[in-house]
Amino acid sequence: MSDLVGSPILQAEESTNENENPEGVDVDEEWRDSFTWTFYRIGTINGGVVIRWYGESNGYYSESVDFEKIA
Repeated sequence: MSDLVGSPILQAEESTNENENPEGVDVDEEWRDSFTWTFYRIGTINGGVVIRWYGESNGYYSESVDFEKIA
């Protein structure tokens, strides 16, 4: 991952899966009302990384992600 630090970003993409698990992921869905997977795909000339967050809610809280650049 350190080879990505300082490399120019060539690709940046956000995607979400609402109430659907990604392939190969099994999360117990019995007691919650809603859930969201959020994925950030970041690519540089030196490689790429996928960052994923899982948010779940009983309907009273947000499942969204805040992502900010730190200078």
